[in-house]
Amino acid sequence: MNKVSASHIITGLLFSMLWASASVAGKFGIYSAEPLVLFTTRFFLAGSILLAFTYAVQKSRLPVGKEWMQLTIFGAFNTTLYLGLFVVALQFVMPGITSLAIALNPLFISIMSAIWMKRRVKSQEWLSILLGITGVAIAAYPLLQTSYATPLGLILLALSMITYSFGSVYYAAIPWTLPRTTINAWQVFIGGLLLSPFALIFHSGDNHFDLRFWLSLGWLIFPVSILAVQLWLRLLKSDAVKASLWLYLCPIFGFLYSTLLLNEPFTIYTFVGTVLVMLALYIGQRKKSV
Repeated sequence: MNKVSASHIITGLLFSMLWASASVAGKFGIYSAEPLVLFTTRFFLAGSILLAFTYAVQKSRLPVGKEWMQLTIFGAFNTTLYLGLFVVALQFVMPGITSLAIALNPLFISIMSAIWMKRRVKSQEWLSILLGITGVAIAAYPLLQTSYATPLGLILLALSMITYSFGSVYYAAIPWTLPRTTINAWQVFIGGLLLSPFALIFHSGDNHFDLRFWLSLGWLIFPVSILAVQLWLRLLKSDAVKASLWLYLCPIFGFLYSTLLLNEPFTIYTFVGTVLVMLALYIGQRKKSV
């Protein structure tokens, strides 16, 4: 049996750990500033840092022709719509619920990938998706009984997951010739540009740029927007459906962070759900012997 490389496993695990931290970091940040202000600032700074690295260190070329349109579409779905909707939803739901929503992405990505690329989803992948969603649902059960949520928050979360899944499939379908760092830099920066008018239009309160704001912002920029997205793009280029399976671990890590930082419970449901998620990852990631 051919085994998945250690590098791929490490990449997937590190991505899951970092990506799952965004909900908790964002929740802390919106205690100090409006959600759209926090995330627009995040995108501009993260994009600017990446662009400076791309052109000052890597000496990458500028996008040309239709690449600008491709980067704009990718940035709109992967950054503006996904994270814009996500951070607004954080006002109406607890991090435990947002972690659960991330688990829907593999199903959306599998379906969209099959339609877009005319690719049949294998039975082994459907089984892993079923196991993963079951595991996450079991792990989230206690949180669903106690966490605060509103219909608006759940609708915004669902929309954010759909836009993120579309952006992932779109990225995997484009034959990019730009370096991965350049793509990430421009899509984050363009995403911030597209989001900024909404931050101005919906501005309604005071923003406190205190230590909590800057710590939250720093975490969202470096470990999440820069490192985690780089890891995600690497996983996507290998296989969009298999990459999406690593999102199953995000809720598990999210529950752990919530337990440690927000005093949400870690129960037997969490343990059983974790076992099922790990089984789903094994089934989805392994390759059949030739």
